[in-house]
Amino acid sequence: MKTKKSMKHCRGSGTVIDPLPINDYIGPDSKDIATLVDKGLVCYNGGRLREICWLLRDILSRDDVVLGLSISGALTPAGFGVSIFAPLIEAGWIDYMVSTGANIYHDIHYALDFKFNVKYPWGKDDELREKGIVRIYDILFDNKVLFDTDKYCLDLMKKPEFRKKMGTSELHYRLAKYVDETAKKNSARPCMLTAARKYDVPIYAPAPCDGTLGLNAGALEMSGLPVQWDSVHDINEITGLAYWARQEGRKSAVLVLGGGVPKNYILQTGPQIQEILHLEDDGHDYFMQLTDARQDTGGLSGATPSEAVTWGKVNPETISRNIVCHADVTIALPIIAAYLFATVKPRKPKRLYQKREECYDALKKAFLGKKNRIIMENHDYKNLEPRISTN
Repeated sequence: MKTKKSMKHCRGSGTVIDPLPINDYIGPDSKDIATLVDKGLVCYNGGRLREICWLLRDILSRDDVVLGLSISGALTPAGFGVSIFAPLIEAGWIDYMVSTGANIYHDIHYALDFKFNVKYPWGKDDELREKGIVRIYDILFDNKVLFDTDKYCLDLMKKPEFRKKMGTSELHYRLAKYVDETAKKNSARPCMLTAARKYDVPIYAPAPCDGTLGLNAGALEMSGLPVQWDSVHDINEITGLAYWARQEGRKSAVLVLGGGVPKNYILQTGPQIQEILHLEDDGHDYFMQLTDARQDTGGLSGATPSEAVTWGKVNPETISRNIVCHADVTIALPIIAAYLFATVKPRKPKRLYQKREECYDALKKAFLGKKNRIIMENHDYKNLEPRISTN
């Protein structure tokens, strides 16, 4: 679908960001990108990038691998919701997602047909502020983008259907219904939210109030229209998906872009299953990460797969196929996506949004079917060690 060239709320000089879906210009006939990865990326972080491309090629050629994606950093303002994430979802390669609230919010701008400029150098920030221009590194946009998106989201969240208790996957699914309608009216290309709804890919935001949607929720609360976002149910819901992903011979994979809360959230399902629920589990079978963080600072963003093994987050049996590439996501991810569209056929979507309550119920049944420290009458904690599979 072609976008209009209205450049709504586009101000200042620079190059306009007009993201094209990557599969519009990369496909099975694009041999050059495959050759570049296969032959040109040899060692150091180039080698690690090639290994991620190869591992994703292998696991996405199978239907029995469930792939979760976590994203942090300002990726959707750069147009990645349209150019990368929507095409990956449409190809059936992404089964569930964990995102910062900011990436959800900024993805909506593209459905509203707002435009952004890239300009480097960008000038003086105090002068940009006086002109009402907001900056994300070299991306510049009118602050009316924020004001109009806030009004749009507030008007939606005042609807009765958003006032009931719900997790963030349901919140985003409901929002996406209206975002999709707006995108079609604006002749805008599919974005991350609209593609996720169409293909039933649940998107979780573990810190929903750490972003502008949360700020809007604060205004609603003071206006007597509080939202009821159930983050605790989210924990069990995504853990149910991870538990299902490793049952009946299936394998679980995660692709982590950046780090932060989304990284921990997508990985902590292993400790939840083993340490808290005392069910057998090995952790995720495949772990891939693009990051610029270092492990020696002790932060989670730079923590390695081998460290995650000690927490029960990653399967120790597959540690040799877990890869970290220290690279800028905005450089490495387009290469990965292009390589996949050049080498892998689309697969049938798993539509986990429609299965999420079923997976939650199965996890709950398994948990309540065993002795556990919460419902034990005598509170005898003896022999309640984490259940790690020895298979």
